Amino acid sequence: MGTDSEKAIPPKVSRAAAEWLVELHSGQVGKEVREQWQAWRAAHPDHDRAWQHIEMLGERLGGLSSSLAHATMAPRGSLRRRRAIKTLAMLLFAGGSAWVVQEKTPWWQLSADYSTGIGEQRRIELEDGTVVDLNSSSAINVAYTQQQRILMLLRGEMYVATASESATTRPFLIASDQGSVRAFGTRFVVRQLTNEKDSPIKVGVLEGAVEVAPSEMPARVRLQAGEQLSFTRHMVTPIEPVIPHDTAWLQRILVADDMPLGEFLAELSRYRKGSLGCDHSIKHLKVSGTYPLDDTDKVIEMLQQSLNLQVRMLTRYWVRLMPPAV
Repeated sequence: MGTDSEKAIPPKVSRAAAEWLVELHSGQVGKEVREQWQAWRAAHPDHDRAWQHIEMLGERLGGLSSSLAHATMAPRGSLRRRRAIKTLAMLLFAGGSAWVVQEKTPWWQLSADYSTGIGEQRRIELEDGTVVDLNSSSAINVAYTQQQRILMLLRGEMYVATASESATTRPFLIASDQGSVRAFGTRFVVRQLTNEKDSPIKVGVLEGAVEVAPSEMPARVRLQAGEQLSFTRHMVTPIEPVIPHDTAWLQRILVADDMPLGEFLAELSRYRKGSLGCDHSIKHLKVSGTYPLDDTDKVIEMLQQSLNLQVRMLTRYWVRLMPPAV
């Protein structure tokens, strides 16, 4: 049984604490507002615990940029105010803060800065010149301040080519539920392996280096070009060579090399709406080749022919591959 200080802070309390912090930095705080804040803080031990954690961060709050400071002056409920609160939460989270609650759907995921739908890809150029390619069904939030540059991976996969700006003067971080990845003049890919909340994060470095910091481990692991690993908040896998075709999605293709059919269809499903699967008896059949992500119907036809399978299709949105007819 953990102590009170170790318990997760409820989502509503986390959001309220961030809102109060923005309010108190707005420059429009009178005696009545401060009394309301003190009353909120005293109303429940969780409230006070959240605020104590914010106070412990101290100098980190200096990372608020001038634009964010201006946003705190916007009316309550405005888009600028909501973005300010979201950015603040991201800054605290990226620093390894435990007060950001680990829930099934964190509240800041409700409105991502950039996202893609199923089968969609998107290229984004950020204000410093960093280029981000989002793969299918992916989402990120962006928080750039005077002290650091942060992308929060909410779901999916991205390729990042960081700008030439010094990583020592303004660090570049990828934040996720599992921890953070710090880039050093880098081209790299980051992927959440499944849609589950505690899914491992896979990192592969194509150029430069990154430092992986799981949120609940003291050790940090440095990856060089050509290396990859996966991590959660509690563990890090051994370093392995980067698999070249892991980035084939950038060319809108899916490459398989003796991949089990079940795994292949799970990967293809990331680019096709609806339900796609196979009979249990054939899920271990091996798939090899190069397949076009822009035409998943064509891929299903190729699998049918190469593996001599039947295709059972109730609609385009429900497809199953079956063993050949006897």
